[in-house]
Amino acid sequence: MPDTPLLLASASPRRLELLARIGVVPDRVTPADVDETPLKAELPRLLARRLAETKARAVEAPGAMVLAADTVVGVGRRILGKPADAEEARRFLTLLSGRRHQVHTGVALRLPDGALRQRLVSTTLAFQRLTDQQINAYVETGEWQGKAGGYAIQGRAEMFVRFLSGSHSNVVGLPLFETAQLLRGCGWLRP
Repeated sequence: MPDTPLLLASASPRRLELLARIGVVPDRVTPADVDETPLKAELPRLLARRLAETKARAVEAPGAMVLAADTVVGVGRRILGKPADAEEARRFLTLLSGRRHQVHTGVALRLPDGALRQRLVSTTLAFQRLTDQQINAYVETGEWQGKAGGYAIQGRAEMFVRFLSGSHSNVVGLPLFETAQLLRGCGWLRP
C-alpha cells in the first residue's frame, strides 16, 4: 500500500509537523467536520477514541487511507477541552496546578476497503504548583488558544511539567510511535 494516497483528517498544524518528523507527508489535508461534544458521562479516554474514529469515517476518500486523531485532556473523569476564553484557560490551569492529569489521543487509520485500525495512547503528567502570577503570565502569551487543557507542552508550558510518564508527542497531539506502527502495519510506511 505504499502508493495508496494518505489523507490527514485534521486541521492541526502540530499534527502535520509531527508527521514530518517521521517522514510522513500526507497527500492531502482534509479536516473532518464533526461534533466534538462529549456524550453524557463519557470518559476522557473514550471520547478521544470515539472522535478519532468518527473523524476517520467522516472524510470522503475513495481509494485512499485516512488518518485521524483527537486529543483529550482529562482530570479524573472531567474533560478539559479547548478554552473558550482567557478566563476559562485560567480555570483550567488552576485545576491542573500541582496535580496529575492525563492526555489521551485516539488515532484511527481507515483503509481503502473501509477497515479501521485504531490505537489509544495515554500519557500522565503532573504540573508544579502554579502561582497566580505564573498562570496570568502564561495566559497573556495566548499560547493556550486552541489547545486542549489550555496549554501547549511544546511551548512555554513545558516549564510547568514536573513529571511525565508516556509519550511526549502524544501530549503535543499525535503519538508518533503508535502512528508509525499503524502505517507500517498496513505496509504504507517502510521500516
